[in-house]
Order: sequence, then structure tokens, then C-alpha cells
Amino acid sequence: MENIYLILVVVLFALAISDLIVGVSNDAVNFLNSAIGAKAAPYKIIMIVAALGILFGATFSSGMMEVARKGIFNPQFFYFNEIMIIFLAVMITDVILLDLFNTFGMPTSTTVSIVFEILGAAVAVSLIKVSNDPSMALSEYINTAKALAIISGILLSVVISFSVGAIVQYITRLLFSFDYNKRLNYFGAIWGGIAITAITYFILVKGAKGASFMDASTKDWIKNNGLTIIAICFAAWTILLQLLKLIFKLDILKVIVLAGTFALAMAFAGNDLVNFIGVPLAGFESFKIFISSGTAAEAVSMEALAGKVGTPTYMLIIAGGIMVITLWTSKKAKAVVKTSLDLSRQQEGDERFGSSMIARSIVRTAINASNSVRSIVPARISNTIDKQFDSRNYEARRNELGKDAPTFDMLRASVNLVVASILISIATNMKLPLSTTYVTFMVAMGSSLADRAWGRESAVYRITGVLSVIGGWFFTALSAFTAAFIMALLISWFGLWIIAILVMLAVYVVFRSHILHKKTTANETEVEDFEIEEVNGEILAEKVLEKCKYSVTDLLKKTSQLYTQAIHDFEAEDRRSLKEINKSVASLNKKTKKLKTNVYPTVMKLQEQSIDSSLYYVQVIDYLRETAHCLSFITEPAFEHLDNNHKIFKPEQFEDLNNLKVSVQDFMAKTVKLINQGQFDELGTLMEQQQEIIETIREYRKKQLKRIKNEKAGTKVSLLYLNILHETQNLLLHLINLTKAQRDFVDYQEK
Repeated sequence: MENIYLILVVVLFALAISDLIVGVSNDAVNFLNSAIGAKAAPYKIIMIVAALGILFGATFSSGMMEVARKGIFNPQFFYFNEIMIIFLAVMITDVILLDLFNTFGMPTSTTVSIVFEILGAAVAVSLIKVSNDPSMALSEYINTAKALAIISGILLSVVISFSVGAIVQYITRLLFSFDYNKRLNYFGAIWGGIAITAITYFILVKGAKGASFMDASTKDWIKNNGLTIIAICFAAWTILLQLLKLIFKLDILKVIVLAGTFALAMAFAGNDLVNFIGVPLAGFESFKIFISSGTAAEAVSMEALAGKVGTPTYMLIIAGGIMVITLWTSKKAKAVVKTSLDLSRQQEGDERFGSSMIARSIVRTAINASNSVRSIVPARISNTIDKQFDSRNYEARRNELGKDAPTFDMLRASVNLVVASILISIATNMKLPLSTTYVTFMVAMGSSLADRAWGRESAVYRITGVLSVIGGWFFTALSAFTAAFIMALLISWFGLWIIAILVMLAVYVVFRSHILHKKTTANETEVEDFEIEEVNGEILAEKVLEKCKYSVTDLLKKTSQLYTQAIHDFEAEDRRSLKEINKSVASLNKKTKKLKTNVYPTVMKLQEQSIDSSLYYVQVIDYLRETAHCLSFITEPAFEHLDNNHKIFKPEQFEDLNNLKVSVQDFMAKTVKLINQGQFDELGTLMEQQQEIIETIREYRKKQLKRIKNEKAGTKVSLLYLNILHETQNLLLHLINLTKAQRDFVDYQEK
């Protein structure tokens, strides 16, 4: 029996390694988004600073996670076999849950997930114990106060962090404006002194709390002399930064951002590390208690877990090393960081999230409130404030940098890091349950709002995104509790066999989500391949034409393939294949939408003498977008028809459709050939072929109307058949218009 439990402990540690990987992928956003968004240094330098912070923080770790052993449940009332059920359910759930959040690029809290998983699993086991022994109530087994503290921490983190981030950023921008370089020459050292003092105090407070090499008296001195430490640090850093600025022309904001990145990475490793390894370490400690007892697993009380247990330093360093490797290699970490940057970027663009009713109501209310305030505030004051927030010069500098442009400036990045550091330091001293994830994310959102990054063109989408992330945090708690509860029940009822199945399920889910994320990344890379090369911040019309030809022909080939395959799958009643076709069509529409979204920045960067050519470029992209729409209006109703198990077409209808399919395929192949060659002498012949196909469609439509008249065709079948004919005709019309626009584009360039 001992060997079985030893294997289970090994499984716990294997799950912990997987959990470290998926956990770092999610929490990387906490300490990377400001430095990467502001491009404070080359990517490798930022990653090195973050890696050092993680390794440093791992040695500062506070040891075994108390909540894993006694924070949520009372271990003295559980036996060893019951404790192992709880820990296995928790780790399997955590791996699956965090990986799913990473796959969809949504930041969440590892603290909340682990706490509610422990709560769910412990409640499940406790209910079984209560059903076997009604003399004890559920409340004696569970410590519900901790869970309630976490929930209150969510609300507290969201409100305080967003508000403070917005206020501090607003004041900072009023003082420095977007053209802050001159003012930094005079006040930069003071600003840097305040910022790095906050970060230094943050490192001391968070680090000293768990540092094993500091004795109790040193920790007490730091705790009791906070104001003295702050005053000395402020004076020292201000003087040092001013000297470095004068002598070496030091960029103070870069120092602040990199120091803040190091501090938050250190805090993450020092505190959130135990979210990943606390449970397996508690399981290992439980196993040692079981071995030393010499009795059956069902009779060994876990009362010893209620005491204080340390963690070997080598385990912390190994865990820190795994975190560093993951940070460097994880593509999912980049996806989570991208979500945060997209929601806080200064410029408008292709918004990831859609619009929601709540977001629209919030924006309308904010606009009305802003108009009311403007009517009260004197015009001179309003103009002065507007001048400080005038970002035209900053945007001009950004445009010159092209792809190397930052998402936002380093002034805002420094505010993000400093405010987050101060809030987490205050929360640590006051023992408030604030989450690092919630603080850093909401500070970034508040500062972007105050910086007028959420203009009327993007506000509803950004607010929807923020609300989606916040909703995900609450969903984390609910799903973590429910999933761990179910898994603990299954393990309790079915034993070892179900453990093996659940572990394989976790491996399968992680593998599947990896494949899904890989496909999503491949699609995004494909779309990025359509971006046009810049020369000195400008785009040449020849490059636009070249990329336009490549994009159009590539997408038209895919359109032809999908159109042909959709009709074939519908005839074969292959619902699964038609579903995949629908996904491919949705991806095609996404690419055409991206191309259309990129029209604005492309035209902005076109050379002045080539600006007229943008008219033809816009026309080509518009017709391409409409062509993709026609395809989706064919495949979606066809799949829905099959999915609802309606009757399919009769043989004579399929015969007509297949003839039409061959004609359309040939027509599209000739269209692609004309565009590829850039020679449009045969456009007249192509237009004649279009008219012939449209005439054929008209004949097929007449046949179907006769079938309806003679009651030889059902309603659903008739509607779908006529819809396919109509959208095919629209597709042909858009294709000819697209070809004409491409011809005009080529002719204009040649002239």
C-alpha cells in the first residue's frame, strides 16, 4: 500500500511541474506587460531581468503554502487517504483550468484558483465524512472565512487598483504631458526617487517576509522602521539618479521600468510559487507522517499538518528554474500578455473584443458626465488640460518607428509598476487579501483610461474586454470549486482507476488546448504575413500592390476550394466535415476583416505622391471582404440545414449544383490567373463567362420555382437552394468588381 501512495506523491509532483508551466504562462502578464508594452529595453534584456527576479524571489519564498495545509480545511479532522484525495483533485483541476485560460489568452489568478479548488475538494470529502458520521457538522471541517476573504479581495483589488491607477496616471500626465523629456531634465530625479523608493520598499516588504536568511530581529526592524527606510531611500535614490543623469545621460524611466519588472517578478516567484508547489509539498509531508506512523492510511490523522513546516531551499530553486525556462519558451505567456497590451494600448486598432450592452451604457454615461463637467470648468483650464494630454507629437514619433513603436510610453509604464508595487506593499502590511494579478491588470487598465487611450472609437471594446477578464476571475472561483468538488467525489467513489483516468484526461486537455493554441497562432501569423513592409516609416505603393496581389489570390484560391468542398459535403451529408468547412470560412472572414482593418494605417503611411492609389486598394479589399461574406452565407445555412436533420436536395438539384460548382471553380481559377499575371486583356472574356453562369443560375432558379408551384419541393429545401443560387450570383458579381479594381490599381501604378 505504501508503494501506491508513493506513486501518488510522484504524480502530485509531476502535476506540480505541469502546473508551474501553465501557471507561469498566465502570471507572466503581471510583471512583463509594462516593460514589453513600453519597449523599455530589447525583449531579451526584459526577459533576463524578469528571470533574475524569479530566481531571486524563489529563494525569498515563504515556504510551504499555509492555505494548502490548513488555511481552507482543518487537517486534524482528516486521515491520510482523505488528504491525498483532496490534493490529487486540486492538482488535476488546477492544471486543466489554468491551461484553458492560457489557451484563450485570459489572465486569471492562480491564488483564487488554488484556494477554491482546495475548498471544493475539501467540501466534497467532508460531505462524505458527514454522511458517514453525522455527529460532526460540515463547518467543523471547513474554514469558510478564508474563501470569503478571497472573494472580498477580488472586489477590493478591482476597485482600488483601477481607481488609484487612473488617478495617479492622470496627475502624472498633467505634470509631465506626452512631451515629457524636457520636464524630466528638471524633475526626473525626484520622480525616479519616488518610484524606485516605492519599488525598493516593495522588495524589502515582500522579500523580508519570507527570506530564510533574515533573522526575526531584522524582519521586525524593517517592519517597525518603514518611514525611516522610505526617507533614506528617497534621498539616496534622488541624488544618485540626478548624478547619473548629468554624467551618463541616464534614461531614468528605463531604470524605473526595469526595476519595477524585477520587483514584480520577484514578488510573483516569492508568493505565487507556493500556489503551484504548496499542494504537492503538503502531500509529501503527509506521506512522511504516514510512513513514520506505521499504521493504515485510513487511521493516520493529519493533525501534524497544522504546525509550521519549512520547505527545502533546493526545491524552491528547482521550481524557480522551471518557471524561468517556461517564461522564455511559452507562447501562451505571450498570448496572455497580448490581451493586456491590446486593452491598454494608446492607439486604436483591430480590437479583440466586441461590443456589449453594459459597455455601451458605461460609455454613454461617461460621455454625458464629461460634457457636464466641461460645461462647468472654465475654457482656459480645459484647454490647458487638453494641451497636457495632446499626444499628436507622440503619435508622430510612434509612426516613424513603424513596427518598433511601443504600445504606450515609458511614463505610463513606470506609473503602472510603481502604483502596483505600492498597493501590494500596503496590502501586505495591512494583511489585505489583494491578488497580484488583479492589482497589476487593473492598474494598467486605470492608467490607460486616464491617459485617454480609450477614445470613443475603442472605448466600448476595451470596456467589454476588461469586463470579460473580470468575469473570468469570478468564473475561475466557481469553475475551480465545482471541478475540484466533482473530481474529489469521483476519486472517493472509484479509487485508483479513476485517478489514472483523470490524470490522462488532464494530459489530453493540455495537449488539445496546445493544438488549439497552435492553430490560433498559425492563423494570426498568416494574417500578419499580409502586413506591408515599411521604408523609413512610409509604405511604397508598389509594395501595396505586390502584397494586395498576394493576399487576393491566396484568399480567392481558398474561397474556391471551400465553395467546392461545401457543396460536396452537403451532398454527402457529411455534417462533421461541413462543420470544419464553416470554421475555415470563419477564419477566412477573419483574415479579410483584418485586411480591411489595416486599410487605415496603410493609407496613413502611404507616400504622399502615391495616395491616389489607395482608392483602388480600398476597393479591392472591400470586394474581397464581400466575396468572403457570400461564402459564409452559403456554408452556414447549409450546415444548419444538416444539423437540424432536414431533407437534402433531390438528385436533379444536386446535378444542377454540381454543374454550377464546376463553372464557378473554372471562373475563379481564371480570375486568379488574371490577377497573378497582372495582364487583364482577357477580362472581357471573363465577364462574358460571368454572364453565362448568371444566366444558368437564372434557369436553375426558374426550375426551382416550378417545383415549388407543383409542390415537389419542401419549404426548407427550397429556401436553402434559392439562397445558394443567390449568394453564388453575388459572389460572381463581387469577383468581377474585384478584378476590375485590381486592373485599375495596376494601370494606375504603370502610369
